[in-house]
Parts: sequence; C-alpha cells; structure tokens
Amino acid sequence: MESMQLNQAFTLMEPGPVVLVTTRDGKKDNIMTISWTMVVDFTPVFAMTTGPWNYSYTALRKSRECVIAIPTVDLIDQVVGVGTCSGADTDKFEKFMLTPVKGKHVKAPLIKECLANIECKVIDVVEKHNIVILQGIGAYVDHSRKEKRTLHAIGDGTFVVDGRKLNRRKMMQSKLPDGV
Repeated sequence: MESMQLNQAFTLMEPGPVVLVTTRDGKKDNIMTISWTMVVDFTPVFAMTTGPWNYSYTALRKSRECVIAIPTVDLIDQVVGVGTCSGADTDKFEKFMLTPVKGKHVKAPLIKECLANIECKVIDVVEKHNIVILQGIGAYVDHSRKEKRTLHAIGDGTFVVDGRKLNRRKMMQSKLPDGV
C-alpha cells in the first residue's frame, strides 16, 4: 500500500461502506465488522456506532486508537465471518486468513487484503448513542488491487455492492475542498 493525502481520506468512506475496524488491547489484535459509519465533514473526522456488546470496544476505549480497514466485495465472507464471532475466543486474523500490517501512527494493525486503511485516534465518545468519533491520522490505499467495489449492508443479512462510478466533478467543483 502507498500513502495517500490525508485530506482526501473522507473519499474512502463517503459512500458508507461496511468496514473492518482493528484494535489492539496491549496484548492481541482484534477485528470487528462495523456497518454504521459516517463522514463528519471534509476533514478526516469519522464516526461509527459500537459499544460494550463488541469485544473490541474495551480495547478501543482503553487505547483510544484503531484502524478503519475498507474491504471489497471479494472479502464478503471474511467480513461476515468477522462480524459473527467474538475476539474473546477467536483469533480473527488467523481464522479468516487476514494479514495484519504494522501501522505508522497507531498500534492497531492495518489489514493488507483491504483496499484502504485509515489509522485513527478516538477524539470523543458519545455514550448516550454509542457513537465513537475518530480523527484520521494516516490513510493508505492499494491501487494495485483489481477489485475496488465496496459493500453496503442493508441490515437484514443482504448487501449492496458498488457499481459504476458516475463523474460530476465539474458540476460540483464549487463544493469540493481544495486538493480533492
């Protein structure tokens, strides 16, 4: 993977893909599947919904950091598998044959097989709504991956896959931040 402009990291999540979030509790790495994410604004600030029902939540709260890894459609079985077992008794990297990659800014690993990874620091937790606010501090994309279509959860066990990209950059130029 190669570094990308951090001020463009929001473009990785704007469409709202299902993501894999990695954490490290000081001893072991873990992964959780998250389908409730959002871009907060054009800066690299993101939000996701998670809470004590996820094993990784304790590590996320304690370490105050994570990696948002963006998988593609060819990883759907790993994405679903990660989301249907617990890191309390499962090494998800091993079970789902995913490769942890050391990050530059956080202790949680990137996932090599994913299209993109965003290293993040937790900047706020809105406990009333189980919303974790994250500041992106490093972003990476693997341009060599042939598959680039991401997944979007419907919430009933089915998914929508990205399709054709439509270009309206010229029409939206006045609304796009500089450098995007």
